[in-house]
Amino acid sequence: MAVGSRPLVPSRLAPGGALRRAHGTKRTPRTVVGAYVALTKPRIIELLLITTIPTMVLADRGWPSWTLVLWTLIGGTLAAGGANAINMYVDRDIDALMKRTQDRPLVTGVIEPNHALAFALVLEVAAFAVLWWGANLLSALLAMSAAAFYVGIYTLWLKRTSRHNIVIGGAAGAVPVLVGWAAVTDSLGWAPVVLFITIFLWTPPHFWALAIRYADDYRAADVPMLPAVAPVSEAARQMIGYTVALVISTLVLVPVADLSWIYTSTALSSPTV
Repeated sequence: MAVGSRPLVPSRLAPGGALRRAHGTKRTPRTVVGAYVALTKPRIIELLLITTIPTMVLADRGWPSWTLVLWTLIGGTLAAGGANAINMYVDRDIDALMKRTQDRPLVTGVIEPNHALAFALVLEVAAFAVLWWGANLLSALLAMSAAAFYVGIYTLWLKRTSRHNIVIGGAAGAVPVLVGWAAVTDSLGWAPVVLFITIFLWTPPHFWALAIRYADDYRAADVPMLPAVAPVSEAARQMIGYTVALVISTLVLVPVADLSWIYTSTALSSPTV
């Protein structure tokens, strides 16, 4: 590995190259601004925000005020972006070993590690301030807890040590539903807890499906992602188990959140789609 601003990988992987990522093919950022945006993993943030808005609608039993939705989404984006940037800062060594991550800004040297870390911390401070001011303290604290869990439990501990890394670490990705609910009600309850469980159960089969394709990458970086350390058949069995539990959780939400037949019929038909 190189130090300072020099790239960690050969020049053929420097900005302007194109490599395949877990969620598709994307060109390496060509500008410093683009590189900072890439640090936040915007495609992952999109998934988090998609779960936040419906939760806010359910909590309000209607559409919340546009300003509340806007500030909650901005705060959530900043919190997730900061956590993702710290994840890239910590994982820059193994990112250099995996083909799908060799175009990340800290690997190519577009951004220096210390600058990335400072950027991430600024985002987290801004996220807390935006959510506290635009929504309430509870939503701000929940967002910070998700970032701390993602960095401390998943990135720094489980990712490199346990085949259950994404199972436990995935809890951080389920927190946005709690943030959305808290932003509207300034409280929590059983409905957001069930939603949290639903997203938690969705994460392993979703991520393991991608990890099967990139198992060689994880082996090269010595990351014990389940499909990289166990037979595909075992990973498939666990994915089916989590999927069954996921479907059940979506049905548990019906009486807990007092949902209508429209949701119920959709939830019942979804496994066959």
